[in-house]
Amino acid sequence: MNRGFYTILAAQFFSALADNALLFAAIALLAGKHAPEWQTPVLQQFFVFAYIVLAPFVGPFADALPKGRVMFISNAVKLTGCVAMLIGTHPLYAYGIVGIGAAMYSPAKYGILTEYLPHQKLVLANGWMEGLTVAAIILGAILGGIMVGPQFATYVFSKGDLPGFDLWIDTAPELAIVFILAFYFIAAVINLYIPRVAIDHKLPKRNPIFILQDFWHSFRLLWRDPLGQVSLAVTTLFWGAGATLRLIVLTWAALSLKFNLEKATQLTAVVALGIAVGSVLAARYVTLKRAVRVLPVGIAMGLVVMSMVFVKDWRIAIGLLVLIGAMGGYFVVPMNALLQHRGHLLMGAGHSIAVQNFNENLSILVLLGVYAMMIKAQLAINTIIIVFGLFVAGTMFYLTRKHWHDQDESRRPEA
Repeated sequence: MNRGFYTILAAQFFSALADNALLFAAIALLAGKHAPEWQTPVLQQFFVFAYIVLAPFVGPFADALPKGRVMFISNAVKLTGCVAMLIGTHPLYAYGIVGIGAAMYSPAKYGILTEYLPHQKLVLANGWMEGLTVAAIILGAILGGIMVGPQFATYVFSKGDLPGFDLWIDTAPELAIVFILAFYFIAAVINLYIPRVAIDHKLPKRNPIFILQDFWHSFRLLWRDPLGQVSLAVTTLFWGAGATLRLIVLTWAALSLKFNLEKATQLTAVVALGIAVGSVLAARYVTLKRAVRVLPVGIAMGLVVMSMVFVKDWRIAIGLLVLIGAMGGYFVVPMNALLQHRGHLLMGAGHSIAVQNFNENLSILVLLGVYAMMIKAQLAINTIIIVFGLFVAGTMFYLTRKHWHDQDESRRPEA
């Protein structure tokens, strides 16, 4: 790996760090405004919604310009949403603007890997990217929690050497947003130093009808490609299941481990730590040619999730959640790399990642909706865990079996 690759990683780290810290600042702003409790989970929905609605457009945009410039523009949009939140725009709408920037950013940050690096290094590169992103998630949560706390604000305001702060910054969440703005600014500056790569798969037309048709063509092309299909299905399942598992862990920790919300939230970071470990192991031991061989790990992960119902000790819980996260990271990183490689060959990196984002975020909305309905139906948390684990294991078993069946069919000589 060379200097350009580490520049890409640095830009992604600071951008993801700001995204995750901003979520806590936005939640604190809502609390300060005495907003209804339902608006807190809706924050994430506003953020995710942009990924789905803009999916047909962000892929062509990422492929039409140098990826570094796209990342710079996307960070500028995120910075705009952050400023909007600071000057009094409702946090839901302001965080939605940040979501637009994130939706634009995603095809560029992954797409540049396929254009900048040889395909033999894609699994390694994705391992670094996922591991560093998880680190940004964990550190962003920690910094966000600290910065919205009263002690940090009291310390900063007591210094009295921040000109103008006493005129327009008077709460801890607003102070946190100022520091988060600095993270976005650092990310934007680093974007300027990302190596320029040749533009590929640029759209011949720019009218919306053609773009929608092109997206639909890319959507069908990726789902019909044998390797694209299995990798897209796995990553779609992983991110939908991962978002749901985060909420399941919060409820399970409260009921089975008797944790308060603060400790339960820290427990979700343990899963993220496991994903980082699994990502590093996948980057070290799995090659792109052997990516599909990790599919059985997904089946095992679903079965291991069900063992949560037997755990009552927090020390065992930590070990179990690290294992679950590591298994998830180990099978999703090679699938992500394979999907990027197939997408790059078939339609362009930006197009394929836009299709991937559309499917993954639609999966998040659907699975969170199913989880909400199970909660509303007053199902016991252990029942929900078993249903969830069986769903993950069963779906991964089906995808594994289908893939090997398709492979066998393709090897048979025609009559």
